Amino acid sequence: MRSPALTDLLRTLPEASVELVRRVLACADTRRQRVYLVGGPVRDWLMGRRLRDVDLTVELHKGEDATELAHRVSAGKLRVRVHERFGTVTLQGTGAALDLATVRREQYARDGALPTVEEGTLEEDLRRRDFSVNALAIPLSAAARARRVGIVDVTGGLEDLEARSLRILHARSFHDDPTRALRAARLAPRLGFTLSRHSRAALRAALRDGAFGAVSGDRLRREWVKLFGDAAGQGLDPARSLRLLHDWHVLGALEPGLELDGRAVTPLRRLGRALVEPPWPAGQRRVWVAGMAAWLAPLRAPLRRRVLARLAISGDQATRISEFPRRRDAWLRALERARGRGAVDLLLSGCDEESLLALHAWAPPAARRRIARWAVEDRGRRVPVTGDDLMAMGLTGPVLGRVLERLRVAWLDGSVRTREEALVLAHEISRRSRSKS
Repeated sequence: MRSPALTDLLRTLPEASVELVRRVLACADTRRQRVYLVGGPVRDWLMGRRLRDVDLTVELHKGEDATELAHRVSAGKLRVRVHERFGTVTLQGTGAALDLATVRREQYARDGALPTVEEGTLEEDLRRRDFSVNALAIPLSAAARARRVGIVDVTGGLEDLEARSLRILHARSFHDDPTRALRAARLAPRLGFTLSRHSRAALRAALRDGAFGAVSGDRLRREWVKLFGDAAGQGLDPARSLRLLHDWHVLGALEPGLELDGRAVTPLRRLGRALVEPPWPAGQRRVWVAGMAAWLAPLRAPLRRRVLARLAISGDQATRISEFPRRRDAWLRALERARGRGAVDLLLSGCDEESLLALHAWAPPAARRRIARWAVEDRGRRVPVTGDDLMAMGLTGPVLGRVLERLRVAWLDGSVRTREEALVLAHEISRRSRSKS
């Protein structure tokens, strides 16, 4: 397959990234360095999908490295983050970032360990990747386009792309990096692909050999962040990925008893939809905390705690996830009793954003409507009287807080409609407070 014209390819990149790519290519061309677009962006371009990321690989001359090229590109105007262990550099510009890596090969000292990275060739770099459809490259720089004609495919990725198949590149791929199973579960629903028969057999072998036990909780947690992040960015149903991991017996390998309980399927589907619709537009919050809370809610409390420990989730995040079922039930009971929009505001304004997302996903229809109305209409409304106004009236301390609270309830319920009415009510509440004291 022929390579696309460079101008055509650049038009498909995220607009904010185009200038970064042009700067990289300009610097590379001055030294005849070969730069390629690689991995997922190539796959997505071939599928006609919108490109979200830019991953570049460069073949450098002896004695050069990606850090040197990145600093020449930056010229002191961009942020350069070096990841020495993996031989990669991130260039951060205004509203855009791209990853720049030298071609390399990897070796795994043991199952589930992080790889040792060494200098390699483009072919070796492509063969170290997770799936054949991610092992494709498009030459970008002048030197690369002069050396290689067409899309570089050394693993049969183009054929698998046509077959809509996710295929690992060697039999011990899941042994080397078991998190590739979680990536497969993310990619398959997103792309409409299936895991190949050979790959499923390799996954069963890795499960049989206990490869997942060697993966750190921190690495696993990062995969869950991405899984629920896909839902936030694209309105996907995270239950589809979790169903695959359940059916592949990966969840139980991570922690005995871990599963996708059928009761969580519909809330997870709602969560995916809510993240691309009002009241929660995509790209906000730590959505993975909400996703974990919604997913684990039906499981027994001891199992939830073991799962959180296995995934190295601690502190406030662990508390929100672990305690969500109890808090959910209390919030829903209170919502059912709440009379008026002011009462709903008092209840939900004390709910953190992640728990609110999970609560909306689990709530019955009437409660969901009240939560959505509060999130869209009420939580952004401001009472026409400020704390400074009340302090000017001589209100301080707990009385000031109570008056502000009462004013907000009255404002949202419609019993106070103007600033003047709010000030009159504030005087009345203050007078009653003084008479009781």
